[in-house]
Amino acid sequence: MKAPFMIVADIVKQGSGALLPALLLAGCATTGVETAAVRLPAIDVPAQAETDPVGTPNADAADDPAIWRNAADPAASLILGTDKKAGLYVYGLDGKVRDFAAAGALNNADLREVRMADGSKRILVGASDRTDRAEPRIALFNLDEASGKLTALGAEAFLPAGHAPAEAYGFCMGNARARDELARAYVVLKDGSVAESRLVEKDGRIAADYVRLVKFATQSEGCVVDDAGKVLFVAEEDVGIWKVPLAGATLVAEPFARVGAQDGLVADVEGLAVARESGGRAWLVASSQGDNAYALFDLSSGKLSGRFRIDGGTIGGTSETDGIEVLLGDFGPQFPEGLMVAQDGDNAPKAQNFKMLSWRSIRTALGIE
Repeated sequence: MKAPFMIVADIVKQGSGALLPALLLAGCATTGVETAAVRLPAIDVPAQAETDPVGTPNADAADDPAIWRNAADPAASLILGTDKKAGLYVYGLDGKVRDFAAAGALNNADLREVRMADGSKRILVGASDRTDRAEPRIALFNLDEASGKLTALGAEAFLPAGHAPAEAYGFCMGNARARDELARAYVVLKDGSVAESRLVEKDGRIAADYVRLVKFATQSEGCVVDDAGKVLFVAEEDVGIWKVPLAGATLVAEPFARVGAQDGLVADVEGLAVARESGGRAWLVASSQGDNAYALFDLSSGKLSGRFRIDGGTIGGTSETDGIEVLLGDFGPQFPEGLMVAQDGDNAPKAQNFKMLSWRSIRTALGIE
C-alpha cells in the first residue's frame, strides 16, 4: 500500500461486498521478482465499432479520447483521440478519420462548448502537450462541428514563471466558474502535481492563467471533472482514485477508491470518465489497466457497482487501456443511450486504435436499472 492511503486507511470506504470473496489469481506461479497476475471477475461487453488505427505503427501511441455530441444530429457526433507521438485525430461514429492535426506529443484530450466574448459559440478542445518535457503546455484547438476539422489555436504555458521543469501528462477540462473565463483546465504533471488554470480570452488569443495546484505522492495521469458535482477525480496509478472538491479556496484531495479487490482496481489505474444522466444519477468509470477491465462506481453512494471488460463479438476487445471517455445521451440507433470510447493498447497486427460501445450494453450487462 502506498503512503498516501496508509494515513487514511481507516476511513476509506468499502467496495462492493459481492466482489470481496471473488478475488481470482490467474497464473499464480511466479519466478524471480515477478508478482502474481491479478484478474478480478468482470462481465464481458462487446465493442460495437472501432476507429481507424492511429498513424504511428509498432508503438504505444493512441492514448486518450474525447466525445462531442451533436444534439441536432446525434449520429453526426464526433470522437477525438490522441496519437501521443504525433497529434490529434477526429473520427466520425463510423470510426473513419475526419481530420488529423499534426501537433506533436499530445497525451490526453478533452473539450467543452464555450461562449466567446463576442457571443459566438465554439467547441474548444484542449490537450496536454509533452513536446517540451521541461515546459508543460496546453495545446488548444477549435473543432468545427460541420466539417469535423480542427484549427490549431496555439500551445499555452500555464505555470508561474520560475517553476521547476515539469512534463505535461494527464489533462481534463471543466466548465467555466466565472463570467470572464471560457473553461477550467487541469494538467496532471509527471511528478504527480495537478495544476488548475483558467482559460480566458487575452490579447486576441485564448490564454491559460494558473490558479492553484494539488500534489499527489506518486505518478498520476487520468483525470475527469464532474461539473454537476463540482469535483475533480484523479487517478494515482499505483494507489487509486482521489476526489478533489473544487468549490473551496484550496484543493484538498480525499480518498475515493484504492487499488485492491475491494474497490475493483488493479494497478495501473488509468483513464477516468463520468457518466451522468439528465436526471442526475451518475457513475465514475475507471480503467483498471492491470487486468484489462473497467470499474464502475455509483457517485451517489461512492460504492462499486460492477466491473466489465470489452470483449466478445465480431470486433476485437481492448487491453492495457489508457484513456477512456463516456457521454450519455442519444447518439443515434447504434448508441441510443450513450457512448463509451476506450483506447486499445493491443490492436495487432494494426496500430493502436479506439473501441466504441453503447452505454445501454454496459448498463444491461451490469444489471443497472
